[in-house]
Amino acid sequence: MRLVVVLLLVANLGYFAWTRGALALFGAEPARFSETEPQRLQQQVRPEMLQIRKVEPTKP
Repeated sequence: MRLVVVLLLVANLGYFAWTRGALALFGAEPARFSETEPQRLQQQVRPEMLQIRKVEPTKP
């Protein structure tokens, strides 16, 4: 059981390092969405109109 826990922990740490680009020195880095899907940027309709608003909590 300990071996399974240790293997899962190592696998999770490896995945975390890979997603953060820490393994780029070894030639292993994830593909970024902006690099692999440039058509998504072209599909945006008026992105300057985007407004971020705070949501006020409702009072019961």
